[in-house]
Amino acid sequence: MIAWTTICWGLITLQAVVGLSTVRWCTVSDPERKKCEDLSKAFREGGVRPELRCVTGASALDCAAKVSGNQADAVTLSGKDIYEAGKQYKFKTAVAETYGEEVGTTYYAVAVVWRNSTGININSLAGRRSCHTGLGRTAGWNMPLGLLIDSGRMSVMGCDIKRGVSEFFSASCVPGANGYGDPPGLCQLCVGDVSGNFKCESNEKERYYSYAGAFRCLAEGTGEVAFVKHSTVRENTDGRNPDPWAQALKSASFQLLCRDGSLAEVRDYRRCHLVRVPAKAVITRADTSSAELHRMLEEGRNKFQMFQSSSYGGTNLMFSDATKQFLLAESENYQDWLGQGYINALKGMDCTKDSVPKNLRWCVLSHPEMTKCAQMAVSFQKRGLTPTIQCVSGDSYEDCIVKIKNNDADAITLDGGFIYKAGKDHGLVPAVGESYTDDTQGSSYYAVAVVKKSSLDAFNFNELKGRRSCHTGYGRTAGWNVPVGVLMEKGMIRPRGCQFAQAAGEFFRSSCVPGANQPGYPPSLCQLCVGDVSGQHKCDRSDLERYYGYSGAFRCLSESAGEVAFVKHTTVFDNTDGHNTDLWAVNLQSRDFQLLCPNGARAEVSQYARCNLARVPAHAVMVRPDTDANAVYGLLDRAQAIFGDDNNPNGFKMFDSSAFGGTDLIFKDSTVRLIGVGEKRTYTDWLGQSYMDAMNVMECNSAGAVSSVSTVLVVGLGFLLIIFNI
Repeated sequence: MIAWTTICWGLITLQAVVGLSTVRWCTVSDPERKKCEDLSKAFREGGVRPELRCVTGASALDCAAKVSGNQADAVTLSGKDIYEAGKQYKFKTAVAETYGEEVGTTYYAVAVVWRNSTGININSLAGRRSCHTGLGRTAGWNMPLGLLIDSGRMSVMGCDIKRGVSEFFSASCVPGANGYGDPPGLCQLCVGDVSGNFKCESNEKERYYSYAGAFRCLAEGTGEVAFVKHSTVRENTDGRNPDPWAQALKSASFQLLCRDGSLAEVRDYRRCHLVRVPAKAVITRADTSSAELHRMLEEGRNKFQMFQSSSYGGTNLMFSDATKQFLLAESENYQDWLGQGYINALKGMDCTKDSVPKNLRWCVLSHPEMTKCAQMAVSFQKRGLTPTIQCVSGDSYEDCIVKIKNNDADAITLDGGFIYKAGKDHGLVPAVGESYTDDTQGSSYYAVAVVKKSSLDAFNFNELKGRRSCHTGYGRTAGWNVPVGVLMEKGMIRPRGCQFAQAAGEFFRSSCVPGANQPGYPPSLCQLCVGDVSGQHKCDRSDLERYYGYSGAFRCLSESAGEVAFVKHTTVFDNTDGHNTDLWAVNLQSRDFQLLCPNGARAEVSQYARCNLARVPAHAVMVRPDTDANAVYGLLDRAQAIFGDDNNPNGFKMFDSSAFGGTDLIFKDSTVRLIGVGEKRTYTDWLGQSYMDAMNVMECNSAGAVSSVSTVLVVGLGFLLIIFNI
C-alpha cells in the first residue's frame, strides 16, 4: 500500500507544476522592487495570471538561494550569475530573453583583425596589441581572456589576470584598468577624449570604450586585434556608422579569428567565434512549470511595457531593456543552457589570488631529484615566482600519488602508465603537460625499440624471442606497456590469464625491468640490472638503479648488457653525439643505432615517425582536482621563460639534469617547453581513448581474468588504434 503522505506529497507537487497561483519574483534593488510592484499591480488589473508578487534579495546570488530554498519562485540572471549560482544551488533555466536579432537568445564574442594582417591567428596573439571593450566586460574581457587562459594559450602566475594580460600582449587598451596598481600596459593604447583627457576611463569619454570603441582602436591601427561581439563590425562599417572614423570602413576588410587557428569572414560568426554568450534567463525550481511561467510573461509583454527601466532611475530592471520577447529555454539544465565553451571561459577567469596555494609541494623520488628540486625552489623564489616550491620525498611513484591524494604533497610529473593509475585509482588530474617539440604535435611522443647497428646479427622485431631486453621500468609506457602490448598484438607473447610479467620473462632470455623485483615475478626480469655503483638497489624503480628510465635503458643497450632497448624516440639523441657527457655516453654516436619496426624492417633513428611501436601521450604534471591548474601552469610557464632554455644564464636549467648526476629529474630532459592541458582536463582526456582501451585491458585485477586469446585480441585492437590513429 502506498503511504498517504506519499500521495499527498505527489498531489502537492503536481499542483505546483500544473497550476501556479502566485509567482514570487526576487528583486535586488529599490528601483527594481518599485518596478516589480507596479508590474504586479498592472498584471492584477489586466487579468494576467498567475499573480505576481515581489520579494527582496540582497544580490543576484541571494535571489538564486531564495529560489532554491522556496522563498522565491523566479529571478532573471545573467549567464555569469547562473554559472556562479549553479556552484551552490539547485534550479532550472525556464524562460529566456530574446533581443530580436537573428541569433535569438544569444550573441557571440569574437576576435576581429584586419584582413591584411600578417601571420596573426588565435595561436599567435602573444606580443600583439589588443583592444578591449572594458575591464570585466563579457565580450571584451571575460570571454577572450577566459578562453586564452583555459586553453593554455596564456598563463597567469599567481592568478594575477591583469598582470598576465599585460605580459601576454605588448600593449592594450582596456578601459577601466586604470586603478591603483594596475599594469600601465593595459591603458597604453587608450586615447581619452579629443583633448586627451579621461584616458582609459570606462565610459564614452574614452573614445576606445565599449564595442564601437574597441573596434575603432583596431580600425585606426592602434591595436592589432579587437575583442567585441559578432554584430560590432556590421554596425560600424559599410556606411552604417556616420562618424568620421568609420565612414570609409568596409566589412570585407576585416576577418574573425577562429578557435582552430583559421580565419573566417565576419559574417561567419556562428562557425568562427571565441565563445557563444547565452542570453539572460529566468530561473526557477524544478517543481515550477516553465510553460506557465512563460505564458504569464508573454501575456504581460503583450499588454504592458515590461522592458523600460529609465522611469525608475535604472537600467535592465527585472529584465534587459533590449528584450523583445520571451522564449522557453532550450534546456532546463543550466550547464546545457550556458554551453560548455562559455563555462570553460568562466572557469578560466575563476583563477583568483585567493585560489593560489601558498606553497606547491613537489614529490621527488631520489637524492639527485631532491637536489634539483631544492635548487629549483631557491631559483624560483629569488625571481619572485609564486606559489613557492617545497620538496617532499616519496618512496615510489605510487607513494607520491597517494601523498598527493592525501594532501601531503601537491604535484609530480608522471608518464602515461602512472597518469592512468593516478587518475583511475586516486582521482588526480593533469595540470601541465610536457611538449617535446615547438609545434602542436609536441604533447605526444613515439615509443621505439632501439638496437645497435650490426652487420653480423641484424635481427628484426619478429626475431626478439630469446633476446636480452632493456626496459625503462615496470608499468611504464614506452618501456613496458607499449612493447608488451605490441608483442601480444602480434601473437608473439601469449600470457596465461593476466600473467604479463611471467609471459615476458619466458619470451626474453633475460632483461632489466626496474620495478619487476616483486614476489612471484620471474627473476630473469631483473637479471640484467646492475643497481648503483656499489651494486645496491638492483632492479629498484628509481635512479638508484643505473639502468632505470630512458637513459638507463639505453645505457643497458649501449654497454651490451641488453640487445634491445624500449625507450622514447628522443632517447638516442639525448645520449649521443656529445649531448650526454657522462662517461658511459660521451663517445656514443647516434649513427651507430637503429630502430626495429613492427613490420620486420629496420630504420635509422631519425625515422621514428614511420618506424615506431606507438605514438603515446606526453608526460604530465598531476595534481588533486581541487588544486587550481591555472595557478600551477602560471608558475611553471613563467619559470620556463627564465629557466627553460638550457643555455640560459640564470643559474638553473629546468630541462637539464646533468648537473645533478641524473637524467629526467622532475621533468624529462627532452622537454622543449611546458604547455597548458587545455580541454584535456581529466586523465582520460589527456591519455586519449586508444591508450585508455589498451590500458584497460593491460590492467588485470581480481574481478576476473580474461583468457589469453581474448586478451591478445582486445589488447591488439587497442594498440592497433594507437599505432594507426596518429
